[in-house]
Amino acid sequence: MTDVAVIGAGPAGLMAAEVLARGGASVAVYDAMPSAGRKFLMAGRGGLNLTHSEPLADFLTRYREAMPNLRAAVEAFPPDALRDWSAGLGQLTFVGSSGRVFPKTFKASPLLRAWLRRLNASGVKFAFRHRWSGCDKQGRLQFQTPDGPLAVAASATVLALGGASWPRLGSDGGWVDILQAKGVAVSKLRPANSGFTVAWSDVFRDRFEGQPLKGVALTIGAHAVRGEAMITRSGIEGGAIYALSAELREAVLSIGQATLMIALRPDLDTTALTTRLSGTRGKQSLANFLRKAAQVSPVGIGLMQEAAIASGRSLAALSPAELAQLINAIPVQLTGAAPIERAISTAGGIVFDELDENFMLRSLPGVFAAGEMLDWEAPTGGYLLQASFATGAAAGRGVLGWLKKS
Repeated sequence: MTDVAVIGAGPAGLMAAEVLARGGASVAVYDAMPSAGRKFLMAGRGGLNLTHSEPLADFLTRYREAMPNLRAAVEAFPPDALRDWSAGLGQLTFVGSSGRVFPKTFKASPLLRAWLRRLNASGVKFAFRHRWSGCDKQGRLQFQTPDGPLAVAASATVLALGGASWPRLGSDGGWVDILQAKGVAVSKLRPANSGFTVAWSDVFRDRFEGQPLKGVALTIGAHAVRGEAMITRSGIEGGAIYALSAELREAVLSIGQATLMIALRPDLDTTALTTRLSGTRGKQSLANFLRKAAQVSPVGIGLMQEAAIASGRSLAALSPAELAQLINAIPVQLTGAAPIERAISTAGGIVFDELDENFMLRSLPGVFAAGEMLDWEAPTGGYLLQASFATGAAAGRGVLGWLKKS
């Protein structure tokens, strides 16, 4: 009998396996994909933002309503511990100008290779192309494999199957029906850190697709962030959008749309902008005048044009005061969220009330869960990976404790 089966070879599953092997357990990791860490490698394409350097008290607030459920796990394996762990694998980290933490190589693959070597050396076994399909009447884990069905008896199991974003990399949410059939409450999986759709005009779409909005402030209701966004053919995405994705998503789901307010020059108030725009335009086009007098980018001017047209007015007909007001309060109507398959991460998952303090499912003794399949979400910036690593480690510790008691 395998002491512990870990299902899912992403960060949470691999960290659980490491903690378990270090604690003396015999561990086998199963994954439906042909190799480990496929989504982890995808995250590394942008530089692998492992965690964030801000004070832990501030860091924990990024998990919002899930903070009480994640606090103990993150405090037990905080950002500094994650950096030390990475250094122990030969991958030193550094803090970027934004406070985000990256490996000095800026790549995920060297870290993953070193990690897998260490896991192999510690006796962890791997079985790829093994898709979990539930349990049989004897409680054995059932897998669909290239060689046919396989039943595995395990003393304990860690589920680390991810959410439902980027299913081609392994996280397809197929576990939801399996657990719900067992009576486990699962909050509906929804896109998180995703882009949103906007009904751009053909002129705007063709001209500004792929153009960035830099140094802007985005607002929905009482929530505001500063940062960057990107115009896409179907809408808008980017770091500042992801930071507001929970509020934007819930508005879209509840009323079918959301109004995002964009401030192009958030460091200038309306009075200062009005003064700048009250000068003589001369023979300059309005676009050139806005660009020179108020330092509004071409894509920003395009957004202003979109808003003016939507209100039934011409941008050229607006007074300096009206232009100044529009520059820092451009309404953009979001019509929907990007598909969950294209989201960076997933909201929803196993409801925390289903878990005990050691991440074991109360209704399924000996079955633990970790990572993105739990009901939490966080903005990009290192918070996603940190909680995945931390809950994986917590689940591993929980299994070791449970095995001792059993």
